[in-house]
Amino acid sequence: MVTKISKLKGKRILITAGATWVPVDKVRVISNIATGETGILLGQEARKQGAKITLILGPADNSCCLDKSIDIIRFRFFDELKSAIVRQLKNKKFDTIIHSAAVSDFKLVSSFKGKIGSGLKSLNLRLVPTEKLVRLFKKIQPQVKLVIFKLELGVSKSVLLNRALVAKKKYKADAVVANTFIGSSYRAFIIDNKGKIIPAGNKALMVKKLLNVVS
Repeated sequence: MVTKISKLKGKRILITAGATWVPVDKVRVISNIATGETGILLGQEARKQGAKITLILGPADNSCCLDKSIDIIRFRFFDELKSAIVRQLKNKKFDTIIHSAAVSDFKLVSSFKGKIGSGLKSLNLRLVPTEKLVRLFKKIQPQVKLVIFKLELGVSKSVLLNRALVAKKKYKADAVVANTFIGSSYRAFIIDNKGKIIPAGNKALMVKKLLNVVS
């Protein structure tokens, strides 16, 4: 019997996952509902296939059962995520980066010092766009294979795919996962480096198909 050797064996893969916080004051944040599940599933499966995984993981409660050989770097805030990405890219050489973290798109012009009083009748927050961290990957490691995610809600399949293709080109990605939710059901399409569109329904199926594309 011939044993099939995974093409991911020995490959160094960096994965970002989870929600990202930006501060409002010393105790409050603006965040999103990302759980980190996608990145965790990718890390677990890629490790099973022999890859060496570095997982930069945001606030998540479902990381307790991760393979102990996965190098986990925790972050909460936007600036912590940026620092972790830069540090890893400058200190290690990666074959592939899978950027699945839900990065904050906006931050306060200036966060409040201390704690905002709870007795205010109204509170106006002025937000400005955050830096696009996705640009860092190819800037620091130009030869790395880059996979990005593009989430859209309430749009048609054609609009979802078109916006994913635009992001793929804009950020020089080698593949993009165009994903959405229809009701509570997850739906995804993978666009590979040749422009082929690969339907990938639930997250478990998407993970297997994406790692096949990566390998």
